[in-house]
Amino acid sequence: MKHYCSVVSLFRQMRKLGIPIDGFILSNVINSYCLMQHVDCAFSVLPIYFKTGIPFNVVTFTSLIRGLFAEHKVINAIVLFIKLNTKPDVCIYSIVIDALCKDRNLDAAISILNEMKQKGIPPDIVTYSSLIDGLCKLGQWEKVKTLFSEMVNLNIYPNVLTFSILIDGLCKEGKVEDAEEVMRHMIEKGVEPNIITYSVIMDGYCLRGQVDRARRVFDIMIDKCIEPDIFSYSILINGYCKRKNLAEAMQLFGEISQKGLKPETVTYSTILHGLFEVGRIGDAKRVYAEMLSAGPKPNIYTHSTVIDGYFRYGLVEEAISLFNKLKINREDTNIELYNVVINGLCKNGKLDEAQSVFENLSLIGLPLDVRTYTVMINGFCLQGLLDEAKSMLRKMEKNSCLPDNVTYNVFVQGFLRWSKFSEMRTFMVEMADRGFSFDASTAGFLVNVVRENPSVLDMIPELHSKNKY
Repeated sequence: MKHYCSVVSLFRQMRKLGIPIDGFILSNVINSYCLMQHVDCAFSVLPIYFKTGIPFNVVTFTSLIRGLFAEHKVINAIVLFIKLNTKPDVCIYSIVIDALCKDRNLDAAISILNEMKQKGIPPDIVTYSSLIDGLCKLGQWEKVKTLFSEMVNLNIYPNVLTFSILIDGLCKEGKVEDAEEVMRHMIEKGVEPNIITYSVIMDGYCLRGQVDRARRVFDIMIDKCIEPDIFSYSILINGYCKRKNLAEAMQLFGEISQKGLKPETVTYSTILHGLFEVGRIGDAKRVYAEMLSAGPKPNIYTHSTVIDGYFRYGLVEEAISLFNKLKINREDTNIELYNVVINGLCKNGKLDEAQSVFENLSLIGLPLDVRTYTVMINGFCLQGLLDEAKSMLRKMEKNSCLPDNVTYNVFVQGFLRWSKFSEMRTFMVEMADRGFSFDASTAGFLVNVVRENPSVLDMIPELHSKNKY
């Protein structure tokens, strides 16, 4: 990033000193602005072309289109692409197709591919890889097969990236055995898997909870002299944490620095979440302190994980202290962090403090979401303040924030907890009308209540009638 700023700074000095500028310099300045995600500044350079008579070239437009897509200005990028005065090449077409695929607009991407063919511009491996990636993410496997066949017929053979994209798509759908079959096929075709290929297969097994198989792939990769990177370590650490095997997770976490790698923010966040899950508070504090002193900068998810962990184990003062520190330091805070704080205060019996944080949200301009209202409603329900909870529901709907399945389940649990069965019956009717149902937690709660008081079934006719069948 620094050298992009240096390019722009030197350009400005040249302008002040009247030093002649050519097309090469202008293209570099535009590219630098785009890579800094200041595409508006890049467009401000265009008038210089007109004033100096320097012709536009395909490189300039490629940078601008890529810059617009990077800032998610898809419509602007497409309009610029259509209005190009210079003939677009395969590079520009591929950028547009890749962006459309990432935007899940596959029909438009395939339309651009057909336009390329009509204009006699042959697609390359990059073009096909982008399309295959998009189709895999939408699960359109027949179209993927068609594109693979089309590539081979054009003597464009899949490379390791193309195969890895396909393998990743299969793994994301839980088809890890099929993914391994594709990997065997690519090896037969003389294409050796790389770190990305092995990592996506590891991720596929971890997504299915088969961490031991993921570990075997990790070990095979090392046996083939492919050094694991931080991405592959993070995948395996996450897998172990989800299985609550913190011994293996911490062993791998320690191995990262021994290998000369640096854990990323997501790696720290994952290990912190895992440690709090199994109650290893001391280790979590130590890892968090290490991150603050020598590691990467924590993001909002990291801070939320730590604050939630503190609240979960009753460390309210430490949670609030960290929360206040983030506000004083003007760290990025979003509604999710506030939801964690409100929820933590409610569950620790600090309802007044939770309300204070809740009421302050409108003053700082953070929009409340359905979870914000729901955690506050849950706080009232936990204290038996059901009228206040219903008042919050009305306020929520008045502010055009509709309750969801979680909101209704919170209410039902509140009614069960405080034996308000007639009110629960009314909510159940409304709940069903809105297409919502009991979740596992509410069902378990109800079973326990009925076990202690079987007459509850008679108080709620809907449940009584279902019990007959």
